[in-house]
Amino acid sequence: MIEIKELYVNVEDKPILKGLNLHVKAGEIHAIMGPNGAGKSTLAKVLAGDPSYEVVSGEVWFKGQNLLELCPEDRARLGLFMSFQYPLEISGITNLQFLHAAYNAVHQAGISEEAFLDILDEKMALMEVKSEFKERNLNEGFSGGEKKRNEILQMAVLNPALAILDETDSGLDIDAMRVVASGVNRLMRADNALILITHYQRLLDYIKPQFVHVLLDGKIVTSGGSELALTLEEKGYDWLTV
Repeated sequence: MIEIKELYVNVEDKPILKGLNLHVKAGEIHAIMGPNGAGKSTLAKVLAGDPSYEVVSGEVWFKGQNLLELCPEDRARLGLFMSFQYPLEISGITNLQFLHAAYNAVHQAGISEEAFLDILDEKMALMEVKSEFKERNLNEGFSGGEKKRNEILQMAVLNPALAILDETDSGLDIDAMRVVASGVNRLMRADNALILITHYQRLLDYIKPQFVHVLLDGKIVTSGGSELALTLEEKGYDWLTV
């Protein structure tokens, strides 16, 4: 699905990623954990194509294509999706308008709003999102949980091959996290994959990864199964730097 080889990335000439390697296959869920400043969100934004980040060297292959040569919209059309830690509010654009435009852009389709409504209603029912969300402005006045739930609805509509969720649990209470996690789990299949970026083990109680990686100082320093997250919860990260 995606293979990252010796990825080095700078921000304003400051090294952030320092030789990161990661290999994700279809059907897999990978969790990336680490303290603030380790490079977790940098990785997500580089994969999505944020031009603020300078790729110094390394390779990223996604579905057999050189991801680093593609613009953000082509990455999305190829099947890459990223949810934001802090979703933007956009007034004057309803959820329906946004999702309709995004669906047509990503799938290079030209379906009418009427036809798209059937797709959206099906996904909203699957994600247990209220019908009123369609006419609300994008994330405007939404609670933290509603914003994150709305992003999972976007994920359902766009149906990506690889989803990168950047601290989806940030700011969520337990009930909201359960709802969001339930939505994510419904979307997982044998032909897609998920990268979860998180600080805390608690999200992994609801979305079960097969692989957990620890990112420290710009590179993955250790990997393991889901039990590694429990060890991190107990010991923190200091034991890995000794």
